Amino acid sequence: MAGPTTAERGERRKAESGPPRPPLLRRLPRLRTLIILIVGVMLAGGAAAWVLYLSPWLRVEEVPVSGVDVLTEREVREAADVPVGSPLMSVDTAAIEARLRQKLPRIDSVDVVRSWPHGVALDVTERTPVLIVEDDGNDESGENDKQDGKFVEVDDDGVRFATVPKRPEGVPLLELTVSHEAGLRRFPADRLVREAVRVAGDIPAAVARDTRTLRVRSYDSIVLELSGGRTVTWGSGEKGRAKATTLTALMKASPKARDFDVSVPTAPASSGS
Repeated sequence: MAGPTTAERGERRKAESGPPRPPLLRRLPRLRTLIILIVGVMLAGGAAAWVLYLSPWLRVEEVPVSGVDVLTEREVREAADVPVGSPLMSVDTAAIEARLRQKLPRIDSVDVVRSWPHGVALDVTERTPVLIVEDDGNDESGENDKQDGKFVEVDDDGVRFATVPKRPEGVPLLELTVSHEAGLRRFPADRLVREAVRVAGDIPAAVARDTRTLRVRSYDSIVLELSGGRTVTWGSGEKGRAKATTLTALMKASPKARDFDVSVPTAPASSGS
């Protein structure tokens, strides 16, 4: 007997498999899986937010301070005003940094870092004075309230950042002795202070230890007054490294000299004994 034809076999398979499934029924398992994933993500996010912002586990309990020298840890903590007890995640580190810079001008830079799970660490870098000037006694209103024996520290950027009752050891006193008003119009006092700072940074270390006063007469007339009544005519702040090298060699060649001139480093001079 002949078997079923190809057409008959096709009809039989269609009958056994039943009618085709609607497209919506085929999508339901995928849609259900997607919904489960979304709900899972939302639950995980909610749990994480609760742990970070509402739980009692991740709250500020400690404010460690490092890097202080002149300032005290207590001064830094009080100026920072870190909200102890608040969620660590909600602490505004930028606001803390701004408060520290505003309240403590001695601070050059500060890193405010969340120290999980319970701390906000403050790593301070203080400004270092390279010169001091006598306090002119002028407050922000322009009124004079000068107090004798007060000095203002100046850092290597020319920033006047702190008033101290006595001269710091090893820091030269800056004196501006510009004789003509025209000179100040051409080179304002702030510009002359920056030049003085520039010179202070170029002075050889051995000479810097003996420098008592850095006197600025004009932009290109800066004189160092050393211990023992010795002087160094430095000139302007230009070619500072060459002048430093020349001064070191000149002092070795003329150890008993009292006056040194390196304003032109290629033609130095010394005199006195």
